[in-house]
Amino acid sequence: MTKQLQYQKIHAIFSRFRNKQPHPKGELEHTNVFTLIVAVVLSAQSTDAGVNKATKKLFQVADTPQKMLKLGETKLIDHIKTIGLFRNKAQNVIKLSKILIEKYNGEVPSSRAALQSLPGVGRKTANVVLNMWWGHPAQAVDTHIFRLGNRTGIALGKNVDAVERAIEDNIPAEFQQHAHHWMILHGRYVCIARKPKCPSCIIHDLCQFAEKTQ
Repeated sequence: MTKQLQYQKIHAIFSRFRNKQPHPKGELEHTNVFTLIVAVVLSAQSTDAGVNKATKKLFQVADTPQKMLKLGETKLIDHIKTIGLFRNKAQNVIKLSKILIEKYNGEVPSSRAALQSLPGVGRKTANVVLNMWWGHPAQAVDTHIFRLGNRTGIALGKNVDAVERAIEDNIPAEFQQHAHHWMILHGRYVCIARKPKCPSCIIHDLCQFAEKTQ
């Protein structure tokens, strides 16, 4: 496939995503940038629905670094013990809250490097916050995006870093802002891991996946 044909195909794919859902949103519930970063830290190897259930009451009592630090690790664990790896995550949330107070005057920084310096915050978490809160066209590659990118041919790569670069290189600029949300949602609900819902897929005819279900 020539680069021009690939560009046209990817443009058509994202045009359909945009027509179906012009303003896609992440499914992690939050009230401000602090609760967003906490929610994303908690979501590692956990479902968004499980995190939302655990944080519903947590964010009512601890929606700032100061309140989270005052709540303390033991009470935080009580709120999030239904989430996988909750002890390690609780430690990270308390540590990052302390750092935000001591180094950033209680504010969440808006640079990737500063975000990634926080405990429990990797590149994917930083990209989610940069995209969802500050509107940067950052691409947070999770398992859904990794699978979808490789199945469809949108963004081929052997690891998440390669897929992230491919998204940035291959997807037209007009779609970059919402690209990762469209891909996450499509991967989560349509292009699922075990038996993708190919017959009802809106990009069925544009996808290069060889093992499409009937």
